[in-house]
Amino acid sequence: MDKKSPAATVDEYIAGFPQDVQEVLQSVRTTIQKAAPKATEKISYQMPTFYLEGNLVYFAAFKNHIGFYPTPSGTDSFQKELSVYKSGKGSAQFPLDQPMPLSLITKIVKFRVRENLEKAKEKSPKKKAK
Repeated sequence: MDKKSPAATVDEYIAGFPQDVQEVLQSVRTTIQKAAPKATEKISYQMPTFYLEGNLVYFAAFKNHIGFYPTPSGTDSFQKELSVYKSGKGSAQFPLDQPMPLSLITKIVKFRVRENLEKAKEKSPKKKAK
């Protein structure tokens, strides 16, 4: 998992890991894409990031886990489901030696999509009023 220079794209990021980790990263990426089909991908904070009216979620590979970063609201709203994983404010760690909780990732991403779209809706009338 050596990183020479930061990846410029999500494909480049995933390609920088061993094959077994690439497969896990790709499954997480595909899960997020399906849950947020209108979101765009970018690299932010040197991690794959999905963006829709603001950052939705980030994810990253580490030696023993996949870090998943759905912002504090994303972890607060799913505290019970995330309680079996190591987590912090806005983050969760999914061990690489266990199946990825893809259905939970889907729920969290859909929650974040709704949240970002609601925030965008609240902001847009203010822009039109000016």
